[in-house]
Amino acid sequence: MTDAVVEQANWDTSKVREKLKRDIEAHIAAVREAKLSEVTKTFEMKINEALSGPVEALLDEANDETWPAIRKLLQRETESAVSGFSSAVSGFELGEETMEKMISHLRDYARGAVEAKVKHEAGKVLSRMKDRFETLFNRDADSMPRVWTGKEDIRAITKTARSASLKLLSVMAAVRLDNEVDNIEKSLSLALLDSKSGSTVTDRSIISQGDPLASSTWEEVPPSKTLITPVQCKNLWRQFKAETEYSEAARRSNNWLPPPWAIVAMVVLGFNEFMTLLRNPLYLGVIFVGYLIIKAVWVQLDVSGEFRHGALPGILSLSNKFLPTIMNLLKKLAEAGQVPQTNDPPRNPAPGSKSFASRVGTSSSVSSTGSSAVFPEDATEYSSTSKED
Repeated sequence: MTDAVVEQANWDTSKVREKLKRDIEAHIAAVREAKLSEVTKTFEMKINEALSGPVEALLDEANDETWPAIRKLLQRETESAVSGFSSAVSGFELGEETMEKMISHLRDYARGAVEAKVKHEAGKVLSRMKDRFETLFNRDADSMPRVWTGKEDIRAITKTARSASLKLLSVMAAVRLDNEVDNIEKSLSLALLDSKSGSTVTDRSIISQGDPLASSTWEEVPPSKTLITPVQCKNLWRQFKAETEYSEAARRSNNWLPPPWAIVAMVVLGFNEFMTLLRNPLYLGVIFVGYLIIKAVWVQLDVSGEFRHGALPGILSLSNKFLPTIMNLLKKLAEAGQVPQTNDPPRNPAPGSKSFASRVGTSSSVSSTGSSAVFPEDATEYSSTSKED
């Protein structure tokens, strides 16, 4: 194809030709950029869908294999996305450098998606810990509802459930996509579990003097990879224990009840005593008063709270508090039985009543005087008349 030439016209078409060429190339670049952006967003959405659900499921079952499984999942889905992306953009005739940049961006996006998902799930770690504790505490090894017969070792079951909850906390405390080794789990176990049970700490390289969790960073973990700091872990554990202690306390209190056969035996063997109480209601009053006294002593001693830490510590603590508590109750009863005496001041009679009493006294004295004056004369007169007769 040759350029059209108009004779006797001195036109310079080079500038117009260059401008048209630039406009065409700019339009092609814009269309290609839009198509590449559309393809990139499509594969980013596929990466999100492929990673979000599995990562959440793996974090629900947090254990020693969680982060290796997440790394394997990330690598598999990233390679799949890169392969599909390379095939999708092969017709755009991209340069090698541009292609490497876009593939690197896709890999970084997949890694960032995993980190964002883990960070989001770390914000719900407390509810996950409580759910795991309740599951392990109320279900047996076969995931069946636990049947409480009163012979279970509540302390061992509680320790197992708390250890699993602490494991979940250690898994979600930091991002471990680079397969780096850290001591987060050991630090948490030694600070929050072993210190409470009284065990001896042998690994002094992990915990220095003082509180090992009184820090905002983990050893060998960069701050950019930290999701939950040591101080936050300590506060979360304190809140977790406060919200799950009621389960252990409830089961311990239920274990104090006798078995059903013992209750039936007590009912049968105590029938005569029950009839005696019906024939003598006074015994009921004595028993009721005794119950009130025992209940008051029970509340004052906080028996259930003392036995929460074990039988022997509870007995020792109650033996020290028993006598002072009894003396305190007797003192309160004595103070309540004393009735304060009130000294009533003498009352002054009203002026009107006083004058009325004086008038009555005067009139009575006058009457008695008059009577004494009249009766002797009558007596003399009567005696003289009798003599004349």
